[in-house]
Amino acid sequence: MPRYVSLGELPHKHHTQFRKPDGGLYTEQLFSTRGFSGPMSTLYHCHQPTDVTGFEDKGSVAPTYVAEEPLRHRHLKTAHMTPMGSAVSGRIPLMGNQDVVWSQALVAEQMDTFYKNADGDECLFIHDGEGTLESIFGNLEFFPGDYLVIPRGTIYRLQFRNLPVRMIAIDSFGPISIPKRYRNEFGQLLEHAPYSERDIRVPTALQVHTDRTPTSVLIRARNRLTLYHYPYHPCDVVGWDGYVFPFAFSIHDFSPITGKLHMPPPIHQTFDGHNFVICSFCPRMLDYHPQAIAVPYNHSNVDSDEVLYYVNDKFGSRKGIEEGSITVHPLGIPHGPQPGAVEASLGATKTEELAVMVDTFHPFKLTEQALAIEDPAYWKSWQTGV
Repeated sequence: MPRYVSLGELPHKHHTQFRKPDGGLYTEQLFSTRGFSGPMSTLYHCHQPTDVTGFEDKGSVAPTYVAEEPLRHRHLKTAHMTPMGSAVSGRIPLMGNQDVVWSQALVAEQMDTFYKNADGDECLFIHDGEGTLESIFGNLEFFPGDYLVIPRGTIYRLQFRNLPVRMIAIDSFGPISIPKRYRNEFGQLLEHAPYSERDIRVPTALQVHTDRTPTSVLIRARNRLTLYHYPYHPCDVVGWDGYVFPFAFSIHDFSPITGKLHMPPPIHQTFDGHNFVICSFCPRMLDYHPQAIAVPYNHSNVDSDEVLYYVNDKFGSRKGIEEGSITVHPLGIPHGPQPGAVEASLGATKTEELAVMVDTFHPFKLTEQALAIEDPAYWKSWQTGV
């Protein structure tokens, strides 16, 4: 995040005495995700963050992938999923590789513990829910259409106002950041970027728990879960500052880049990951050349997998798509508009589509859970007359 934020009470200098009203010292913690050379924040706790009363092994969360599958375009119907679990326990891994894992959740219950992902950054897309992200960095309200970007190591929980809620969880084993081409050398977002710092929402209120109420935190590390028991509430931070913190960005605040002729998918890019990108397809004006073909042209996926989650059912180049559909167009074979889509698009001036896309530069492997919700006839939708 190319932005400095401070919240709560802070001493004048790092690594100096900072005392509580009773005279005791607050505990300083450096929070960094890339050693001492990357972005970092400094937090001040009422209690010792190293103080634990016990822990329990909760087993592996490493996805199990289908070993051998023929190459084909796929359509996964998440509407067939059953509400289950919390925003963590309800995540169903559908696909992944060495860089990123895509999980789908139809959240049915509130989180009964806090959670910390020490394996990677998270980008959660909230399809239709709202509530509060509670974390050691403070509270952050979220709404339908929000991306929640949560740095690795953040202790947090989601509290929803109503359930069930549809949600995507993108686990990145590298940092999730804002694309470099949107930023100047100082990290400030440039004028041509499709969003600005004003669109990024950060925690605004610290809920400081000074009492020693026993609390549990489920920690993911090395693809395994450990339940840690603390003798105090983890949200005991009286102040913090720095460049590492969770934030929210609404897909509805993405300002699409348009052109006289059809613009390629990179103009939809929203975030960067290691060997993958996250893009937002949003309502926008279409190409204005008098002979423009507004839908995407055929393109060969020879170097990346393309996965699209349809937040609504208004995608002009696809047919048979419903809200909550996921299409998987793997590298190695071309894809593009289905028969009739080009002619049908002529003269259109606007699209109302809304979708989240992840493109990866290493192949996605699918899970059995993904195959269980697949439309097996999707690959035939490019056949003439089908």
